[in-house]
Amino acid sequence: MHNGNNIKALRARIIEASPNLCSAESSDKWWLLGTSGCHLCEIAEQLMVRFQSVQPITYENVDIADFNEDLMMEFATTIPVILTPSKRLDYPFSVMDLQQLLAHN
Repeated sequence: MHNGNNIKALRARIIEASPNLCSAESSDKWWLLGTSGCHLCEIAEQLMVRFQSVQPITYENVDIADFNEDLMMEFATTIPVILTPSKRLDYPFSVMDLQQLLAHN
């Protein structure tokens, strides 16, 4: 799990690549980075939906295909990835890992 200022900088780079994420509403959401046709991304989304049913989080799916090439390649081999406003969690992860993210966010 990564944390700290590098996550804020990474989120800023992602917002630059996907300006639609620049809303105040999106700034405190968790982001699930993935892409269409990614089996692991589908599993991660199912985990997020299950977790969301018991925890008050909001998340947004972010397709890395919308990023510039450098940023897309940075995530191409690590998706799915969860980015909270202050932490990063690469797959594989479980509901317990998500709970820890929430506890330390």
